[in-house]
Amino acid sequence: MRYVSTRGRAPELGFDDVLLAGLATDGGLYLPATWPQFSAAEIRALAGLDYAALAERIMAPFMQGSVLAPHLGAICREAYGRFSHPAVAPLRHLAPNEWIMELFSGPTLAFKDFALQVVGLMFERLLAVRGSHITIVGATSGDTGSAAIEATRGRKGIDICILHPAGRTSDVQRRQMTTVDAPNVHNIALEGTFDDCQNIVKALFADQRFREEANLSAVNSINWARIMAQVVYYFWAAINLGAPDRTVAFVVPTGNFGNVFAGYVASRMGLPVAKFVVGSNTNDILTRYFETGSMTAAGVVPTLSPSMDIQISSNFERLLFDMGGRDAAAVDRAMAQFKQSGAYAVEPKHHQAMTALFTGRRLDDAGTLKVIGDVFRATGELIDPHTAVGIAAMRAVEIPCDVPRVALATAHPAKFPDAVEKATGRRPGLPPALANLFSLPERFTKLPNDLDQVKRFLKDTVIS
Repeated sequence: MRYVSTRGRAPELGFDDVLLAGLATDGGLYLPATWPQFSAAEIRALAGLDYAALAERIMAPFMQGSVLAPHLGAICREAYGRFSHPAVAPLRHLAPNEWIMELFSGPTLAFKDFALQVVGLMFERLLAVRGSHITIVGATSGDTGSAAIEATRGRKGIDICILHPAGRTSDVQRRQMTTVDAPNVHNIALEGTFDDCQNIVKALFADQRFREEANLSAVNSINWARIMAQVVYYFWAAINLGAPDRTVAFVVPTGNFGNVFAGYVASRMGLPVAKFVVGSNTNDILTRYFETGSMTAAGVVPTLSPSMDIQISSNFERLLFDMGGRDAAAVDRAMAQFKQSGAYAVEPKHHQAMTALFTGRRLDDAGTLKVIGDVFRATGELIDPHTAVGIAAMRAVEIPCDVPRVALATAHPAKFPDAVEKATGRRPGLPPALANLFSLPERFTKLPNDLDQVKRFLKDTVIS
């Protein structure tokens, strides 16, 4: 399997090099040169597999030619063996034709564990084969950082440095990063937004000399391996609900577009999907795009669902490339325009094709609290604010009544206890494995939103 950049000026790579590179040297994102295909008969044959076995089958075509390919089954069994629920991604019935897929049974209680537990093991095995070392640098709006740190803590050949926006994550999210006592883990609290963190990470990768000096690698969803591993749970849900003989709709709360893009990949592989509904909070750049055809950034507003407090949806570039006829030059122009002006428009025919499959809905904080409360009163279940945004979007879109709708529950309610308690009067407790989280000392460095100071920190603490 070969991989190409969305901007067309980076060399094609195999899976192993894409895993370690993260971002392409031209600033683009890697995608497979062709999409693997599963026939209806092949999808039917996947029914009955446990989650780890399904993950091996779905990811294997993307890893053809990789030195890791013979070890994929063992990697999947080890990664998903750490999840607390025997189903790994359980489906819970919410209402007639409404389902929730719980994606928070991993070690850090968020959907990012599904990819990063796999990716951490892949990094370690590949680096051992090559006898090399990498410095992982990532930006997080809350959940990616803790999942990446948990997946790579103490692993040979890896240093990891995560930037999070100071004061803009929940206390649980922050402490899951900053209380990890491992010599290869480094945390930066950046005085800015998630988009500022993400921009600095991209600038570090764009500095070719520094990138080579530090041997940088990425764990954000700019890394293709992250997307690849997330494709699996779309197949899991759809097959359990009758695919390929039944079409399913998915509702995804998202800011960076990586989670829902994984669903799009599943559809390109042959999974029958009726609709993807993007749930946005007040930072609704994606919903505004689907409404208007213009991707236009605005200021980031802090909300009760901080993992979606984003105005630069990096993974949308992959969709723009694939649904725009894989015109890398057009993508390159659009990204340059967005960087310069904060906006770009998509050709009407491409926007029309996207909106045939995607739509978006938004929900403010007051609405989020109402949904959390409504679900609790109706079912007795506690949900987190991001899941509430997804449920509201699911109920706001008209989908044929014979199509089951699956909302992705992306985080455990205990990660956002203040919002949940405000909405329900119940404060969700942390699982026993994290019961001492608030008694552990924190370790992080606060830095201004300044690229040079972040570089200096990395040189002093990781590279030297």
